[in-house]
Formats: sequence, structure tokens, C-alpha cells
Amino acid sequence: MSLTSQSAVVRRLIVRPGPASQPTGPVVASATAVSAVLRAFGRSPEDLPARTVVLVGAAAEPGPPAGTGLPAEHEGFAVRTAPSPGLALRRAHHELHDGTADFVLVAGFGEPDAGTITVYAVKRAAEAVADADSVLGVLDMSAPHRADAAPPLRPLPPHPRGTGPDRHRLILWSGRTADDEALARGTLLSALDGLPPEAYPGLPTAVPCGTPPGPVRGAAVAVSALAAPTVRRTRPAEAGRPRPVALLFPGQGSQHAGMAAGLYRREPVFTAAVDAALSHLGEEGARIRADWLDPHHAAIDIDDVRRAQPLLFAIDYALGRMILSWGVRPVAFLGHSAGELVAATFAGVVGLRDAVAMVQARVREAVKIPAGGMLAVAASEERLRPYLVDGVGIAAVNANQQVMLAGASRPLAAVAARLKADGLTAVTVPATSPFHSPAMAPASDAVEAHYHGIPLREPRLPLYSGYTGGLMSPDDARGARFWARQITDTVHFRDALDELLAADDVLLVEAGPRQTLTAFARRHRSVRLGAGAVSPLLPARAGTPEADRQSVLTAAARIWSEGHDLDLDAVARLWTWREDDARPVGATAPRVPAEVLSA
Repeated sequence: MSLTSQSAVVRRLIVRPGPASQPTGPVVASATAVSAVLRAFGRSPEDLPARTVVLVGAAAEPGPPAGTGLPAEHEGFAVRTAPSPGLALRRAHHELHDGTADFVLVAGFGEPDAGTITVYAVKRAAEAVADADSVLGVLDMSAPHRADAAPPLRPLPPHPRGTGPDRHRLILWSGRTADDEALARGTLLSALDGLPPEAYPGLPTAVPCGTPPGPVRGAAVAVSALAAPTVRRTRPAEAGRPRPVALLFPGQGSQHAGMAAGLYRREPVFTAAVDAALSHLGEEGARIRADWLDPHHAAIDIDDVRRAQPLLFAIDYALGRMILSWGVRPVAFLGHSAGELVAATFAGVVGLRDAVAMVQARVREAVKIPAGGMLAVAASEERLRPYLVDGVGIAAVNANQQVMLAGASRPLAAVAARLKADGLTAVTVPATSPFHSPAMAPASDAVEAHYHGIPLREPRLPLYSGYTGGLMSPDDARGARFWARQITDTVHFRDALDELLAADDVLLVEAGPRQTLTAFARRHRSVRLGAGAVSPLLPARAGTPEADRQSVLTAAARIWSEGHDLDLDAVARLWTWREDDARPVGATAPRVPAEVLSA
């Protein structure tokens, strides 16, 4: 059974509602008790997903009848009842997979005694793994059971290992001083000299082992045969106050066939996150995955909006989740075009299921618009204004001399010919729809009606918007019209990046394919002067699966050398974890490493 069809219990806690001085007695099913359930794990309701449901399972003896004194909604969340805790857990599973809930708090009233409530936090299993939750187990809905019994809680299957000396891995070493670093490097080189190739993947990630890393740091990414020379020639870095990390998410135009496929089934969090995102597209999600993993036999081209946008969302989202699983805590997010919706998901504006539904609505309406495209032009916005005719508009201002135009196919081709005749460089952007142009107005109006039904919140973390050129306001974040007009409006990426880099010296990490946003950021004055820095996560162009992993490890090395302390066990899974290649294309169940299991 696939992980995307299962539900996982990620927390379990026994709570006693009411003041500690209150005498012990049967728990009364009331708004007070529901408040205790909502706060059972030390989180305020504002930190819970918008589609959180409290399911009360009240045992017949002892305790009150199910539903007694319970409101249908409390503190903005739906409250439902079931005759027993077991039936509540079963209903939680169905609500998660029917799409009526993203997170369920199941409250077993009268468990384990009359004065307590046992609270289970339940999520879709693939999303729990993608979120790097400590999974207690998955609900086995197929096991034989009494009508009111709780489904058994099964551990996630053991993780496979796929080590090999020909795979790139990360090697880290550090010291308190330059001499200390040289000593650590010498120790490492001694270990590498004469090390059998088959033992290379099992070498500790960081030297010296078991001690906090020092401020003088070295990092190398290499296969076994090149490890020693790579370590010898690596220059150490002084890690003072580490620049905080901000994530950049690219949009349409950055996609390419097989993008990031080298991480799928080779990194568990990335794999689970891709599966989780695509699962919300139903059967179409399986078709998108099949086209992605076997591009030579793809039914639909990657540049078609039906493939580019949903797959870019899934890849960007999965890369962001992988970075968070390393222990990195970004301080800000900025997405370009469709990437802004990924950024909003991480900032807490919208849940994963709803974000995918928003992408799906954009795609559904975009295909109704006559074919068009986009051009990247090496010129300023002002220089290009005379070319804005016949519905061709400025799609994006990415840098001082990097502007994109968009429009219907025939007018855009005519503008491209004029630009060439006038000596301007214009490159066709991989896209089949005229996003960010007036031609998309009917699609914008159609998706707005859909977006009114999506629960939207103000950002919990700084979220920079390319549509306003600055921090996203709470009103914009909650506005269906704001998200709908992104289909037609210009992306002011340059202005948003200006605001982000003006707020702090940050390390920008591009979580997406092609390094398009990295190229824009490298031209920024702050980055050129060394106040800010940028690191791409994936290669600049399509390559081998091993090139994907090597590029990701190089980004991890940069983050660590900057002074951030990574979860080394999580990073090591990039060269020690491999899912069974025999799983058929289109299947959705990643097998998950044992490290995510806890009691």
C-alpha cells in the first residue's frame, strides 16, 4: 500500500483539562476540553493548519455521551464526534484522504482514565515524512477489527541502503583555529589513505567526530577515488556569524526534462514530498510523475503548462522540504511567478492540498487561452516600452537589464523580429502560455472564483512578493484577487530581491532547477560586494542523476561552511539511502528511513 494512501500518527499525549487544582473526575465534553486538545502539544491554534479538525471519540463508559456540550466549531476549527476513540481514528483517516482535513487531533475522552484525554495528532503519512515529523506509526486500515476498535499502529517499513564508492558524498572537517583545522584535515587524510573504496560511504560525515564544529571549516564533495586530492586542495572558510538563509523558488521557464529526477528514490524527504504534492492531483499526478521519470516517452511535453507548473511546484516544494530536514530554518522566502505559491506554502499562507488546488485551477484555465509565450530580453523596462503592442506586455522585471515580455504567439513573434532588427538580444522562454500578459485576463477572473473557497492566512514568516516588490501584506496574502491577478500582472522580482537583501545580509539558496534566479541574484550589487551570497541547489542545465546529487551536496557544503550546523544524519541520506529501483513507474510509496521513527 502506498504511503500517500496512509495516515500517520506523529504525536500522542495524555492531557488533563482544566486547572491542576480541580478534583479528578470524568472529563466533560465541552469547549474547555476542546481548547485543551488544541493546545495539547504546546502549539497555539494560529500555528495549526487551517484545515485542522478536532475529532472527539467519547467512550460510552466511563464518560459523557459523544457530542455532549460540544460545539460544531471552536476557535475557528471544525469539531466532530464519534462514538469511540477507535472510530474517531478511522474517521480521521478518511477525512485526511477525502480532502476535508489536513491535520486531525483525535481526542480519546476518558483515556486512559476518566479524568484524562489521550490526544493523537494525525497527518497524511507522505506529508508527515516530507515535514520530517517523528512518526510513531501508520494506521493499518486493512487489519481485521471490531466495529469500534482503533486500527493497529504499524511502524514504517525499514529503510533500504544503497551505498557505493562511485557516489558523491560530503566530507566535513573543522577546528577552533587554523592550526586546529590543519590537524583535523591531517587526521582525515590519514583515514582516507588506504581506505578500501567500499568503506568510503561509511566514513563519518564530520571530523573530528562527536565534537561541536569549530569556526574554521572545510568541506569537500567527492567520490572515493578523488576524495583525498579534493580534501587536500580545499581552502578552509572562516565561519563567523552565519548569514541567515532565505529560499528562492523559480517558476515557469526554469523547468527541463528530468529536472531533479536524480534525487527521487535517492533522498527520502524529497521523494515523500514530491509524492505528497502529486497525490493531490489524483490520477493526473501519476501521469505527471510518469512523464517526469521517463521523459523520452512522455505523453505531454515538459514546457506545456499542464506539466511545467504542477511539476515545478512539486519539485520546488520537495527541495524546500529537504533543506528544512537538514535543520536549516529559513528567515525569508521569495518565489518567482508560480514559485510564489510555493513560497506561500512554506510561509504558512496556504496548506499543501490547497496550494496544489490553486496550481491546478491556474492550469485548467490557462489551457483555455490561445497559445502564446514569453521572451527574455537583455534590456531595461523603459527601453522596451515601445514594443508593447497588440497585447504584448512586460511579464517580469528580473534585473536592471533582464526583462521578460509575454503575449499571444503571433504578436510576440512580430515583437521578437523587431527586437532582433533593432540589435536587441531576445531569447524564447520555455512556455506555451502567455502568462503575465493581458491575454490571461479571462483565466485570472475564472481562478479568482475558485480561490474564494481556499482558506488563506497571513504569513507566519517573512514572505516577499514579486507582485508588490516587497513584503507580502496580510491583506494581500488573504486576498483571492491578489493570487488570481498574478496570472496577468508583471513580476517585479528585482524590486522584491532589493527589499530582501536590504533587510539583512543573507545566504540565498535557490530551491529549483536551472539556476535562473541565482544568475539574477549574482548581478545584484549586495551580492557582488559580498554582503549577501547565493547558492543554487541544482545544476544549471540538465545532466545525469549523479550531477543532481553532487549539486545538492555542494549546496549543503556551502551552508555548513557559512556556519550553519546541519543535521548530518539527514544530509548523509543523500549517499546512503536508496529506494528499490524495482518499484514501477507511477507508484507513489517511498520507503522511509528508520531515523524518522520514534516512540
